[in-house]
Amino acid sequence: MQYKTPSKAILTDAGFASRFLPITKTIPKAMLPIGNRPVMQLVIEECYEAGIKEIIIVATEEGKPFYEDYFRNPIEKVKAQLASQGKSDRYLPVEKVLNFPKITIISQDPSLPYGNGSPIASAKDYISPDEAFIVAYSDDVVYGKSAVKDLMESFEKHPDAHAIIGCQLVPHEEIKKYASAEFNPETEILEGLTEKPAPEEAKSDLASYGRYLLTPEIFDYLKPENTGLDSELWTADAIAKLIPTKKVYVKQTSGLWMTTGDPKNYAFAQLKYTLDNEEYADDIREFIKNN
Repeated sequence: MQYKTPSKAILTDAGFASRFLPITKTIPKAMLPIGNRPVMQLVIEECYEAGIKEIIIVATEEGKPFYEDYFRNPIEKVKAQLASQGKSDRYLPVEKVLNFPKITIISQDPSLPYGNGSPIASAKDYISPDEAFIVAYSDDVVYGKSAVKDLMESFEKHPDAHAIIGCQLVPHEEIKKYASAEFNPETEILEGLTEKPAPEEAKSDLASYGRYLLTPEIFDYLKPENTGLDSELWTADAIAKLIPTKKVYVKQTSGLWMTTGDPKNYAFAQLKYTLDNEEYADDIREFIKNN
């Protein structure tokens, strides 16, 4: 079966984010800012750049109201106050958010086990049986060319794909944090995918990170009985189950991938964004130089 080109993206932010406590006991991790936008908005904009028309955000039950407020609340009092002060231009970024195309916000199914595959499984009913779709983890940001666009271009090249995973090389000692991908560079077909291997056991330093093009077949394996490492439900494990009988491709993405999943790397991603985009970037450089 050949699936339709993706028009929907599932964006996930349904974990505990324990490395960011105490702030994440109140605020979802993907609502932490990069510049004046939350991480989630950067991921959404990456999807829109690639031509995605509909976003499904999967959040925790506690986090869902934050996303509903951010994407739907017009803060009319603030708008009126800014207008009265002749500062309506400051409201324009809010209007941009409110005018985003269709965004659906759901809670993760509480009956599913912990793991990065459970938010995807929670959005199953929003995906048609004949369409491919994008999955993006909101703790990964991509600067430069959209990784989602890379995946869409790969799907044009490989319309027989049952899944395409975004990958980049990482230092050997870092592969233990990711799923290690083995593939044939001539055909771009995935041959093996191992979740968080010990460096001495990893067969590849090519890391699968939080950008995927998937098809509804993945839902056959994202089930509670298929938990793996640490009794979690892993997306990588589900994709690996497709390999023996389906074509799964690897796309080495070209944009700069940075994780925001822990405080140190979040700080690096924030700094990179600031130095590349903010008008006060030179002031930051001078401060770092002198302190």
